[in-house]
Amino acid sequence: MDEMLTTRQVAKYLNVNEKMIYSLIADKGLPASKVTGKWLFPLDLVRQWVENGTRNFPEQVKLPPYHGLVLISGANDLLLDTLVATFNLKHSEHMALFGLEGSLGGLTALRKNLCHIAGCRSADENSDTTFPFMDEDIAQASAVVNLCHREQGLIIQKNNPLGLSSVKDFSQKGLTIVNRRLGTGARQILDRELKRFGMDGDAINGYENCVSRHMDAGLAILNGKANAAPGIRAVANLLGLDFIPLCWERFDLFVNKDSFFEQGVQLFLAMLKGKVIKRTADELGGYDLSMTGKMVYPETGSDDGQ
Repeated sequence: MDEMLTTRQVAKYLNVNEKMIYSLIADKGLPASKVTGKWLFPLDLVRQWVENGTRNFPEQVKLPPYHGLVLISGANDLLLDTLVATFNLKHSEHMALFGLEGSLGGLTALRKNLCHIAGCRSADENSDTTFPFMDEDIAQASAVVNLCHREQGLIIQKNNPLGLSSVKDFSQKGLTIVNRRLGTGARQILDRELKRFGMDGDAINGYENCVSRHMDAGLAILNGKANAAPGIRAVANLLGLDFIPLCWERFDLFVNKDSFFEQGVQLFLAMLKGKVIKRTADELGGYDLSMTGKMVYPETGSDDGQ
């Protein structure tokens, strides 16, 4: 992140009244973090947020003709990591490359024709919208295929020595957490839970200590650097840690329509119905593959079941 703006600065940057900023945080998902009681705004994420809401976006240069590279960007997931690695072992004439950018960053890359596929959390059971990051331009430019449903919650130390049962217990003395970056699904869910209990993140030790991947959060707990972190059950299971469930969310692949039928893209999507993803999900736990491989946008006419 190249710069942090204050509320006054971001209001000036967006050319709106300072009071409007608080509504944009609550209602429109303006990226923000509360530090010692004050809101701060990462300029790079604010730029992405503005760009993702742009209408009549200038026509971008098209992706070059497919030449063996499947370019994937977006949010972090263990199943997606496994698919990328397996694809590269299985298809010697193709290669999948993944750039970790978060859901919003992945869709921005897709809009700019920098990738063929963007991995993005689309909704959870407590969300008001199905595609929180999709706008008209993204809808016209992409097809959406489900990767999985996954269980989000709190990764905690094995045997739960602090007796944690919910985010409310993060107020206890001596507890340290590790957090996820702004714009990630795990961070959004944690902040929503803190708001539900009327808690401020700045009162929690470690709230500003952010990592990019679910696995990084889990390893911090395994190594004794933190007591808890927002993340997915699969990581807790893999590392032998305990887990407090909060919700199930849908994780989708947004595919560039112009590239949908390219050979490498089709080979990658075909793996969604293969044995590797099923075996991995069964071994890790915390995944539901009942919709995996289904095109969820444009809708095909059946209920998604979650």
